[in-house]
Amino acid sequence: MVRQSPDSYKEAPVEITQRTVLIVGGTSGIGRGLARRFLDAGSTVIVGGRNPEPQEGLATVRIDVTDPESVRRARDEVLAAYPGLDVVVTMSGVMLTEDLRDPAHFAAAETTIATNLLGTIRVVDAFTPYLLARGAATIITVSSGIAFLPFPLMPGYGASKAGVHAYTEALRAQLAGTGVEVAELVPPAVATAGQQRVNPAALPLDGYLDEVMALLATEPTPPEILVEGVRMHRWAERDGTYAELVARRSQALQTLPGR
Repeated sequence: MVRQSPDSYKEAPVEITQRTVLIVGGTSGIGRGLARRFLDAGSTVIVGGRNPEPQEGLATVRIDVTDPESVRRARDEVLAAYPGLDVVVTMSGVMLTEDLRDPAHFAAAETTIATNLLGTIRVVDAFTPYLLARGAATIITVSSGIAFLPFPLMPGYGASKAGVHAYTEALRAQLAGTGVEVAELVPPAVATAGQQRVNPAALPLDGYLDEVMALLATEPTPPEILVEGVRMHRWAERDGTYAELVARRSQALQTLPGR
């Protein structure tokens, strides 16, 4: 059976105005930029992080997605202050290099999966019952182009983001018909502080956010939010470019000690 492209799925557009939005991992990078865009569109926005600093116009909540109790406390705090919450974006993540010839890499893999994959599941689990009770809400997860086209220098990152993608597909299927829509943001390399060190060719942040907000407001909104710059990675297997692109990305392994 040929799997449909997400471009062909039908979903209602994600309304970006007059929403109450929680962005977990929204204190820096893409998350902070997305928070500002929702704020500028007229939404109330709360950003969460381990050590959130006050930001003009944005509410903050302290949350560590690797700590179940921290997630529960943050949920209760947010829902008490913002009972109209109807959008949850979960995008906390770490990118760590790993040398798979050295068993010591496991610590980095464990940290990556605990944050990127299990952290996503914890946040989604914490808020899903409340959103289901509302009967109309949106959950946005964040995977990566690396979920579909591995970057061998960061194997745990790719595995964790592939897991986020698969989990999101299952979540969407299980919540179908409940009024809770599920979208997946699939960023390529974007020129935040961390990404720019790894990839000087990363997309400008403002240009990336322009595309994202336009896609979110599209009718119908695709369940995978794919900007133009990530499509070559998302569809590499379909387009027959997968092996070539992975080989090109494998050149980064030369930066590991002893290579």
